[in-house]
Amino acid sequence: MAEPSEPGGLLLSDDLIFTSRITGAARALGLHLKAVRSAETLLDMAALHTPRCVIVDLANPGLVLTDLIRGLGEPRPRVVAYGSHVDTECLRAARAAGCDPVLPRSKFVEELPTALPDWFTRPKTP
Repeated sequence: MAEPSEPGGLLLSDDLIFTSRITGAARALGLHLKAVRSAETLLDMAALHTPRCVIVDLANPGLVLTDLIRGLGEPRPRVVAYGSHVDTECLRAARAAGCDPVLPRSKFVEELPTALPDWFTRPKTP
């Protein structure tokens, strides 16, 4: 089955193994999720394709989350963030920046198969 020309979601992650796991879960659900390795590339793709969902690995090198969120413009897609459970300050900052939901990596993996369709279809919470 061919993927649609426009991704419904974008993933920012430079962890190739984890990226493969996330995109594989999306593909199994019939969702088109395009993975990129830099915030700049993500913003370029978002400007071209208007994704419904953006998933962000908070450990991505060089990530300035507030710049990424601002760069997505309005109306902004749902931004889902995940990161280390021990980096509570980073998770808290992601919530403050407007990500919804923000999950520890283990919870993100646990919820991925059931939550991914909702993240693609439900509008972000205010």
